[in-house]
Amino acid sequence: MSAMKRLRSVFLLISLTAAAFSQNNNGREALIRERSGLIAITHVLLIDGTGAAAQPDQTVILRDGRIENVGASTTLKPPADARILDGTGHTLIPGLVGMHEHLFYTSPAPKAHFSVIEQPISFPLLYLASGVTTARTAGAIEPYTDLELKRQIDSHQAIGPTFELTGPYLEGSSPSIEQMHGLNGAQEAREFVRYWHSVGFSSIKAYMNITGEELKAAIEEAHSRGMKVTGHLCSVSFREAAEMGIDNLEHGPFVAPDSELYSKRKQPGSCQPFIQDAYQELATKVDPNGSAAQQIIQNLVQHHVALTSTLSVVEGGSRPPIQHELTGRAYQLMSPASWSYVMTARLFEQQNDLQIQSTLNKEMQFERAFAQAGGKLMAGCDPTGDGHTLAGLGDQRELELLIEAGFTVPEAIKIFTLNGAEFLGKEREIGTVAQGKHADLVLLKGDLAHDVNVIEKPELVFKSGIGYDSDRIYEWVRGLVGLR
Repeated sequence: MSAMKRLRSVFLLISLTAAAFSQNNNGREALIRERSGLIAITHVLLIDGTGAAAQPDQTVILRDGRIENVGASTTLKPPADARILDGTGHTLIPGLVGMHEHLFYTSPAPKAHFSVIEQPISFPLLYLASGVTTARTAGAIEPYTDLELKRQIDSHQAIGPTFELTGPYLEGSSPSIEQMHGLNGAQEAREFVRYWHSVGFSSIKAYMNITGEELKAAIEEAHSRGMKVTGHLCSVSFREAAEMGIDNLEHGPFVAPDSELYSKRKQPGSCQPFIQDAYQELATKVDPNGSAAQQIIQNLVQHHVALTSTLSVVEGGSRPPIQHELTGRAYQLMSPASWSYVMTARLFEQQNDLQIQSTLNKEMQFERAFAQAGGKLMAGCDPTGDGHTLAGLGDQRELELLIEAGFTVPEAIKIFTLNGAEFLGKEREIGTVAQGKHADLVLLKGDLAHDVNVIEKPELVFKSGIGYDSDRIYEWVRGLVGLR
């Protein structure tokens, strides 16, 4: 191919991607089922996000993008000019507030180093279709793509959740992933935070090989600018980060291995030399109910450090079951190359299945104990790892796993809605089904209070009162995951 022809091909690809990225008006309209300014959802089972028990036969009235009223259907009568949606046999919950989401996904290239591919077309749609109406990205790889996508969604040029953006990773001088920048000391960490704040990011995330000096400087700089700091740590322990003032930790100590639980840790500030051995030791020898783990919980609660659960990316090998409904939907949504990659990874992981399942079980126990001790537990899906966790679908699976971990359905909904809203400082606007709040809601087919798998059956997802048809969106995204 001549140079000129190659150049034409590049420009054509850019044009096609831009057109799909912006979602033309006809495409957007086809995904909307309800846009009336006044809607009454009647006779619905309501789980309101506060942690309270499910309330049967409720009516929720939406007006101009807000919740106007909530009450028993026997006493709350819809306005005469309202569009009536009969919610009999359905459950209504607040829109999920996903607190560990990404706009990138694991690359299916089998012989390359681990890398990720930005998904600006498929992932925003999948989050929304699956019930996630607010999403905090927990780290950026293509930061300017994230910013542009948020601008398009906020200006109603594209469809997706309300994004709260976290900037590129604060990583040490030897990055774990080649797409990350390696910091060179505390001063650069400060400059890094200042720059990404200046272009529009509201939080920042520390990663596995950051030094203690770099993390401390980044936290101080971020807090001076009203930003919050989260971390997927390893080189710095949970205790050290909490004492520095970190706001949030991603994953618990059995997934992002807390180096102080590892018996062979020689000194702070190192991770890569020991991480695989640490994973194995924590999975096989460390008791989540033992004194060391309990001290971590006490320290995090004392310093008001929130924890984000990402159980759905932790399971693998024999889980989730290959016949699971979400696995079937994932097959339809994924590109052939991505599906092949995931199935190959699954076979490989089955050789290490006992360790994977032990890690999952211990992480569940730790998170349950953390919440019982008064810690703020939030949730998200982290669509990376071996690729089996997809945007939105992974959040649905996360809810199922929280309940498997011992939380009740109302407790799990609160973790996934109000807790995240409170951390973001948006609890007056989102997070519960209450009068005056944004009409960010999910209408599910079935009784979620008695069947957690109903979370996999969204019919309508309302964002500011606009009702999006989940099945239409899933069909629109078919085959795109892993491409764009």
